[in-house]
Amino acid sequence: MIYFDNVSKLYSAGAAALEDVTFTIEPKEFVSLVGQSGAGKSTLIRLLLAEEKPSKGKVFFESLDVHNLTSSEIPFVRRKIGTVFQDFRLLPTKTAFENIAFALEAAGKDDAEIAADVPHVLELVGLADKSDYFPHELSGGQQQRVAIARALVNRPEVVVADEPTGNLDPLNTWEIIRLLAKINELGTTVLLATHDKDIIDTIGKRVITFEGGRVVRDEKRGRYIL
Repeated sequence: MIYFDNVSKLYSAGAAALEDVTFTIEPKEFVSLVGQSGAGKSTLIRLLLAEEKPSKGKVFFESLDVHNLTSSEIPFVRRKIGTVFQDFRLLPTKTAFENIAFALEAAGKDDAEIAADVPHVLELVGLADKSDYFPHELSGGQQQRVAIARALVNRPEVVVADEPTGNLDPLNTWEIIRLLAKINELGTTVLLATHDKDIIDTIGKRVITFEGGRVVRDEKRGRYIL
């Protein structure tokens, strides 16, 4: 499904954010990308989303070289990849329903599809009763669940979560991790970037460890070891 083939990313100062990175992620896997800040996790995600180009190597999504796509083709690939960020990135003047509906509108869905799909994902993330709440009326954990619902509403094949619990307390952190595990159990591939040792050691899934832009470990049932 996802294949990084000998990928390096060098910036203008000559520093290597990623160096000779190669790995494959299969459909329905739950994979954690771990490493300290600056290890290359966020750069890897930007390359997958075609927000940046590699200095060397290729990035494939479903056999497509994402950096050979035209500007008109890239949005169709990105819709297959739901993205969740540390800072939620919700629109403050829109309700939970409207924030999720916005993703469907951008994909060209009609009002009937929106009316059917938004309540479904709100129920999936446990916020069916918060549909009309604005972001400032929700807790941090609830805001992140709205962000996850928004990432899911276009039925992506992959959910990429970039430090999704970084701004949350321990209770809300585990609610989000349990939700990501549930999404994975329902058949969606999950790619989680984190430096939270407790999360990684508890999940018991595949762990790819980065250090200085290189893959230093790739274990099927890994732990956080740096």
